[in-house]
Amino acid sequence: MPTKPGLVKDYMSGRLVTFSPDTDVLDAVHELVEHRIAGAPVVDDHGNLVGMLSEFDCMQLVLAAGYHGEPGGPVSDLMVTDVMTVDANMSIVDAAELFITARFRRFPVTKDNRLVGQISRRDVLRALGEIAKH
Repeated sequence: MPTKPGLVKDYMSGRLVTFSPDTDVLDAVHELVEHRIAGAPVVDDHGNLVGMLSEFDCMQLVLAAGYHGEPGGPVSDLMVTDVMTVDANMSIVDAAELFITARFRRFPVTKDNRLVGQISRRDVLRALGEIAKH
């Protein structure tokens, strides 16, 4: 008999690379490359999620900076502000269904609008695998 499904907060990663809106895009790109991640949340001084920055968002600016010698600029100029999130207390099964319908690789996890972590498809698969074993 399967065990009761857990919550997103039980499987999310709480250790994240984050940026502030005024982080220079070229510095952000360096962090993305160094940490081998495709994107990171952007948070304000209070830890509230205000956007997401992806390597895709940075590509054109970095090309212009590297090839044409143009300056970078703040992350706030490139970040996506309409960010889909999941609540830390959401059921892992509901999160799995959201991954299937939304087709994203990861979601920022919030609690009271504050960023508390991130959950990926791999995290959800691990959780569902543990549930299926029991």
